[in-house]
Amino acid sequence: MSINIWRKLAAKTAFSVVFGFAGAILLCAQDGPLPAGSINVNFPDDAPVALMKSADQSHASARGAALAIDLHLALTLRNIGSASIRGLALRVVSQEAALGGKGSVTLTSLNIAAGDAFPVRIDMQLMRPSQAAAGPLVEVALDGVLFQNLAFYGPNRLGSERTLTAAEMEAGRDRQYFKSVLARGGPEALRREVLNSLARQAARPQLDVRVSRGHAVTSAALGPERTENFAFLRFPDSPVEAVAGRAQVAFNEAREPRIQVRNLSKEPVRYVEVRWLVRDSNGQEYMAAKLPVSAPEGIAPGQTAGGTEETALQFRRNNQPVAIGGAVGFVSQVEFSNGKVWVPARVDLDRDTLRDVLPPSAEEERLTNLYRRNGLDALLLELKKY
Repeated sequence: MSINIWRKLAAKTAFSVVFGFAGAILLCAQDGPLPAGSINVNFPDDAPVALMKSADQSHASARGAALAIDLHLALTLRNIGSASIRGLALRVVSQEAALGGKGSVTLTSLNIAAGDAFPVRIDMQLMRPSQAAAGPLVEVALDGVLFQNLAFYGPNRLGSERTLTAAEMEAGRDRQYFKSVLARGGPEALRREVLNSLARQAARPQLDVRVSRGHAVTSAALGPERTENFAFLRFPDSPVEAVAGRAQVAFNEAREPRIQVRNLSKEPVRYVEVRWLVRDSNGQEYMAAKLPVSAPEGIAPGQTAGGTEETALQFRRNNQPVAIGGAVGFVSQVEFSNGKVWVPARVDLDRDTLRDVLPPSAEEERLTNLYRRNGLDALLLELKKY
């Protein structure tokens, strides 16, 4: 079927599918599958994707005065635009104001050509007050689509444009790295590099991080509190530098991390992400958190801005507390006011101090898993698609 025919079909349905209409909210006092009328998938008329089919295996159960919805929805979407899709974000809502009433699904590292169909799974739990207004229990809406040329479509209520753009830039960077390894050394060199990546992923030290929101009070059992100043790694081409950072630390807990950054570029910046590594008493480093500095009105060239996270983070490994001995940060993402995004170069992230600590990008993980499942020939074929 041609793309134009799909467009006509999609226009007739307004990209909106409601799984029946009868009595969805009557489930409030019951446990079991969602009744007809429970889920509404609604895309705008001009959306570049259309819903082709869906399968719903969701359940709900009463939790006091609330309804817990275990959402298990399999959608098949089609790219009805003219450009390849690289990323997609959906907004999933059962109740705007309720705690646990919203979720999202973000897909990156896509390569969906015009006319192609692709699956999207939605698996999450949502909460909704039992006495909420009648109508569908869950609304699924399109928040954004990113195309091959980094053009973006969508309301961007979740900040999907930045998320999808950064992921695609990292994906392009890491695909190009593997392709350059292949060009220089052939298939066996690529195999060695992929095996090295898999070994790093398996050996990467990981922390269990418990995050408490709001102004936490450190327990006296953790011992004396101190101000821990961050050290910073600086990359030559970074448009923003981190100039100061600190957190209140007591044993394995860090409270209220604060970061200050300076715009080194000639363009206003509206968002900066700083990755934070912690070091234990033995000198082992771990990836700890991502600290945002958001400035919707823009950080002007040469200007400094800062942000404080009103959180407390406790670090454990193998169910044992990890005492914080130090902290290191680096700028890992920058969004300019014009929507463009910067991410670090591969050569900077391949520093010995970072290589064994940072998780791989979503694309590096996808490619190396493809090799692990299907072998070198499948990886070579995949790289040829780009």
